Amino acid sequence: MNGISSMGHGPCTFKAVDLIRALRAAKKAGVDVARAEVARDGKIVLVLSRDGEALSNSERNEWDDKSNGAD
Repeated sequence: MNGISSMGHGPCTFKAVDLIRALRAAKKAGVDVARAEVARDGKIVLVLSRDGEALSNSERNEWDDKSNGAD
């Protein structure tokens, strides 16, 4: 090596097809998506919107967290 250390990020766990599937599922459910976030570990978060505005956490339903595995 040339003295420069390389800090790899590990293997990519994200696949574009996963995001496409999530967006299609939201569309099929009649939900508008304001934006999509993808974490390094491949976790996909869809931020929903109502009339073009992203919903705040206070407008979310308590079951949103339950369905995502949070306790």
